[in-house]
This record gives sequence, structure tokens and C-alpha cells, in this order.
Amino acid sequence: QVQLVESGGGLVQPGGSLRLSCLASGNILNIDSMGWYRQAPGKQRELVATMNRLSITNYADSVKGRFTISRDNAENTVFLQMNSLKPEDTATYYCYADLDEITSDSGDTLSYARMDYWGKGTLVTVSS
Repeated sequence: QVQLVESGGGLVQPGGSLRLSCLASGNILNIDSMGWYRQAPGKQRELVATMNRLSITNYADSVKGRFTISRDNAENTVFLQMNSLKPEDTATYYCYADLDEITSDSGDTLSYARMDYWGKGTLVTVSS
């Protein structure tokens, strides 16, 4: 089983900064893409930023120039540095990982399956 655990959310004033972290743990062979999505009350979940194993990034237009995604592949961790936060950034932020999960390991044979996992989310509130 694989778990994604986010941390770093909280209350911040407009113009402030927060740094989110997400640790993936469990029977992981490889992680391809990791990233962040967010969902505001009454709205659909939307992409914020992703980074694949080649460090190619993808950002939502609304966060370009303000948010920066990074990864520590050795630690299976993804970060989101959020600067110049705006009230419209208020949302629950979810970590996402597209990875190869080990399904069996007999010693001679390793089996794995490509899976998508989500964290439970961390709330970011931008308000004065």
C-alpha cells in the first residue's frame, strides 16, 4: 500500500508565502509524476503544478510566476513553494503521484503496477 501525506497548510495573509510538502511512502518502485491539485468550496478540483521524473513542470496559468514545484526523488517528496498568495488561492491542496507500486516480490521476480494516488489534502486559507 502507498500513502501520500501532505503538510504545510494554514492561514496566511494576502501577499504571504507558504510551503507545502508531500511524502510518498510504501511499496514504491518508481514515481513518474508528482504534483499538486486544489479544490475550492463549490468548485471542481483543478491542477496547480506537476513535475515528472525528468523535472519537466506544468503550471496552471493562475499560479505561474508565484508558485514553484520541486521534488526530492531520493526521499519521494514533492514541495510547493507558494508566494504572493491571493484570497483566490484559498482551497484544499491535494498531493498526487503517478507511480509504480510493487505488488509482489518473491526475491527472483518483482511485479508492479502503475497506480495513481492522492493525499487527503491540506487546507490553505488566504485571508486578512
